[in-house]
Amino acid sequence: MNPDLPSVDLTAAGAFVAALKFEVTEASGSRVTGTVDLGPEQHTPWGVVHGGVYCSVVESAASIGASTAVVDRGQFAVGVNNTTDFLRPMTSGRLDVVAEPIQQGRTLQLWQVHLTRVDDGKLVARGQVRLQNVPLPGA
Repeated sequence: MNPDLPSVDLTAAGAFVAALKFEVTEASGSRVTGTVDLGPEQHTPWGVVHGGVYCSVVESAASIGASTAVVDRGQFAVGVNNTTDFLRPMTSGRLDVVAEPIQQGRTLQLWQVHLTRVDDGKLVARGQVRLQNVPLPGA
């Protein structure tokens, strides 16, 4: 890694990711894994987890991986499209998060993310994020 460039600081990935209760356990330019804990504070008025939580976890995992992949080039990745499918409703529990690239190019990347229930391995949501590689501020 180029010591003159900022690293991808997962703790600074911020308050938003922390509020999601998304904990990253592995992050590289080719894979991001973690868990997300779901509960009543993320519910819709109808008592199920809000789909925006899933979209945000998908976007966050893909952005972390894609940015890690290009940080050595003085870049980070910003989402330009997020398509997330909601397959099963949840009220509470823990999900495993796995994000992997489908395609990584010079200017664009495409990542897929799967959110599966820890207790039975069933897929709850899946998403794809198209990201653009852009210069880091000050790089």
